[in-house]
Amino acid sequence: MKIKLPYSTQNWVSLIGATIALISLFMIIFLFTITTVFGKGATYLGLVVYILLPAAMIVGLLLIPVGMFIKSRSVSKTGEKEGPRWPAIDLNDVHHRNAFFVFSIGTTIFLFLSAIGSYEAFHFTESVPFCGQLCHSVMKPEYIAYQNSPHAKVTCVACHVGPGADWYVRSKLSGLYQVYAVTTNIYPRPIPTPVRNLRPAREVCEQCHWPQKFYARKLRLETHYLPDKNNTRWDIRLIMKIGSAHSALGLKEGIHWHISPDVKVEYIATDYERENISWVRYTNLATGEVKVYQNSDEPLEAAQIDTLEVRTMDCIDCHNRPSHHYRAPTTFINAAMTAGEIPVELPEIKATAIELCAVDYSTTDSAQQQIETGIRQFYEKNYPEIASEKAELIKKAITGLQKAFNRNIFPEMKVKWSAYPDHIGHMHFNGCFRCHNSTHLTESGEAIRKDCNLCHIINAQGTPGNMQAALVGEALDFKHPQDIDEAWREGLCTDCHTGLNP
Repeated sequence: MKIKLPYSTQNWVSLIGATIALISLFMIIFLFTITTVFGKGATYLGLVVYILLPAAMIVGLLLIPVGMFIKSRSVSKTGEKEGPRWPAIDLNDVHHRNAFFVFSIGTTIFLFLSAIGSYEAFHFTESVPFCGQLCHSVMKPEYIAYQNSPHAKVTCVACHVGPGADWYVRSKLSGLYQVYAVTTNIYPRPIPTPVRNLRPAREVCEQCHWPQKFYARKLRLETHYLPDKNNTRWDIRLIMKIGSAHSALGLKEGIHWHISPDVKVEYIATDYERENISWVRYTNLATGEVKVYQNSDEPLEAAQIDTLEVRTMDCIDCHNRPSHHYRAPTTFINAAMTAGEIPVELPEIKATAIELCAVDYSTTDSAQQQIETGIRQFYEKNYPEIASEKAELIKKAITGLQKAFNRNIFPEMKVKWSAYPDHIGHMHFNGCFRCHNSTHLTESGEAIRKDCNLCHIINAQGTPGNMQAALVGEALDFKHPQDIDEAWREGLCTDCHTGLNP
């Protein structure tokens, strides 16, 4: 039985639209079957199945009524066939009846498939591969750093969007400009931080972490290697005062005191990166006590305080690199040497590796080639007997340094440790010392102290076999691995430590 449709459907525009819609529909069904039944899929295949093909199908379906409208207008002008000005449905007419059933059944199927497709598209756009791999060249640094972070099992949207439909919509609207920037190649390199359009950190972070949860003190062991001939090892063992010494004290002391429910800490930063903090206000919410600290070296005028943003301190003000941490060369080389990926037995390997990582390379490939060439040439020139007798160690060092480099430095996006200051600690960036530098004073002269023992206690330090140790609960006075006398007391760590030294 031949299905008869209205005369207005007999036009090339509607025919092309129907062809596009049908081909798109069959392609969606075929590719969806591949990805679900056979477990075959990829980021770009998901983009095609859930976004591009449905868009093509909708365009095709829209062309059908457009063609019918154009055909009807043409018929009315030429007098080819007279008809009512508005569509009239007469189910006793076989043409109308067929069109009605085709439209009804087709619309039902389309709506059903659209519901499934929309659900799958939502999940696809919320997936880690969509965020990290779709715009591969742009997001490569963030994606690799994320995979090697403590939050590697947490989806991107769990932190960048969080729960709730309103922030989901905001993220997608923000994503429209990001798509435009990537398409036109106008995105900045590196991507600037902090990201200003994220929701408040405590609304997101506290889905898993919360102030009332007790965090005990933590023992932390750090291993450093000096850039001398023997790669001298230097260990330091710290007891980190994350929380109070006793759980009963809650957040009355320790590093997380800053986010205690009984405390409010506000500050003013005079730069975009929030590195230069000039004004701090402490409020005890239980007693009402208020203290205002000004940087005595760069105090703010009252007019400046009124115009600048007063930000309430939250998780991100310290944990500003929770999942996208780009370590400094001295840090990732120390870690690779400790893990045995870079042989400690090779003389001067620490200094050589640091020197190679200090170069600004144009591409990752050129960096990999220069690392291999640089290490080989160094040992061929300075230690020819090692170059000939211990070639395997040299090869292992090359592979280890290349691997560590690829996890932390991305030349194409100009991403490296110096581009993204890390506010945890105070070694390569001021971090804690943005406030705790003894120059932030109240009107009465009370300072935010630069005191090592406020956040941690040094429990042991020195070279293996010759460690200086303290009794439990006692603290050692810091001893610098290299003899600089008492100079470390007078300035900040960043006066010397740039990420390219021990």
